[in-house]
Amino acid sequence: MGIKVLIVEDEIKIASLMESFLQTEGYDCLTAMDGKTALQLFAKHKPDIVILDWMLPQMSGLDTCTQLRQLGSPGIIMVTAKSEETDKIVGLEMGADDYLTKPFSLRELSARIRSLLRRMNRNDNDRSDSVLRRGDLTIYEDSLQVFKGSEELHLTPTEFKLLHLLASRPGRVYTRMQLLQHAFEEEFIIDERTVDSHISKLRKKIESDSRGSDYIKTVYGFGYRFGAEHED
Repeated sequence: MGIKVLIVEDEIKIASLMESFLQTEGYDCLTAMDGKTALQLFAKHKPDIVILDWMLPQMSGLDTCTQLRQLGSPGIIMVTAKSEETDKIVGLEMGADDYLTKPFSLRELSARIRSLLRRMNRNDNDRSDSVLRRGDLTIYEDSLQVFKGSEELHLTPTEFKLLHLLASRPGRVYTRMQLLQHAFEEEFIIDERTVDSHISKLRKKIESDSRGSDYIKTVYGFGYRFGAEHED
């Protein structure tokens, strides 16, 4: 089975071009013209990557993105004509992993998919420990799964990379730039403030305290660290 890509685009010509090109690149493609159909296809086929248009009929791309995150943890690339930085940040805060502005080349789309797949890679042979246990969190590195007790948490690839890095070295302080470079790699450069948004969303998923002070600690004026008291 190849990598499955779900294309969510209401402009038939654009959707057809993306599908044809990505199929020649070796991807298995599904196409939806609206958010409701996209959610149905995702629930049935569990694609690895979702290319999601911002402007969709009936249900917006942002709303679709939010619901996709409730169903699983695909890599999501938001595609839109909106080019303002604030729009980009909103898309990322709603759960997108990358952001592509129209018009774009199909080669750039392919490069973004490859970059995102690298961040989602489940078979990194350079890593020595595939399971981390921190308090009531269990982090499975190979499958990108996180459990709190017996409940599986649905994290985005970016959230997983941030959590794994912090939890790998409890007590060590990481700057926002270090976290940014680790989570997004060199190919996708965004404002350091975006790290705060991802940390905030991650905290809501893993913390028992709504103030977010249980696992991930803020080191004011510097960055973040994982509480050393949770090291097993």
